[in-house]
Amino acid sequence: MSSVRIDTVGRVGIVTLDDPARRNALDLDSTAEIVAGFDELEAGDIGAVVVTGAPPAFCAGADLSHLGTSQREGLRRVYEGFLRVGRSPLPTIAAVNGAAVGAGMNLALVCDVRLAGRSARFDTRFMQLGLHPGGGHTWMFRRAVGPQATAAAVLFGEVLDGAEAERVGLAWRCVDDDALLDTAIAMAEKAAAAPPEVVARTKATIADMATITDHDAAVDRELEDQVWSINQPEFAARLASLQRKITSASPAVAGPADS
Repeated sequence: MSSVRIDTVGRVGIVTLDDPARRNALDLDSTAEIVAGFDELEAGDIGAVVVTGAPPAFCAGADLSHLGTSQREGLRRVYEGFLRVGRSPLPTIAAVNGAAVGAGMNLALVCDVRLAGRSARFDTRFMQLGLHPGGGHTWMFRRAVGPQATAAAVLFGEVLDGAEAERVGLAWRCVDDDALLDTAIAMAEKAAAAPPEVVARTKATIADMATITDHDAAVDRELEDQVWSINQPEFAARLASLQRKITSASPAVAGPADS
């Protein structure tokens, strides 16, 4: 039985962890399904993806009881579920509808944007389990919120609800639970409406900016892709459409009164 559901709304893909009895915990089977789901979505006419969980949880972490003979390789196979999401060229939104624990937080952190429901709970829980963080958890967390909030959550066990996650910058916005998925889809639709190659190149540029330290280098990094986009038919068509709207919206200039 599948534990990951793939749906589409227009050009938005929705990946739902669908194993509520286990609070959507990741295991080797579900991570393989996530990988296959993203392969499927990227091969189709999809412009953005929302990742969420079947209530009551987003993802309760990883099931480490079936790692196999090599713990190192077993862990890497579990990591692959969220790392595959992080590698996607499609814009991704995590709609965190409940507890995101350990590897479940990693799944949220790899997404480009996190939206939190009022019931969201961001809980690293590694120290409480006597387990060192994995999967790049501290690196992603620190990049998102800085060292102090990372230490508060990881070392001191602070659990962030949706409102607190928004306050510290871990979530873009906290919304009512019943509006969460619709809000995420509406946001994803904006990215999906843009030209796919421009979106993919822009997402790659944003990632590259993490290693660029001065403005001149940033200008150079963007220049080639912007020149490329200027010469695309989609830009010419959209610019012409905008110009027509501006022209039609302009009030007619009154001429001299008839004598």
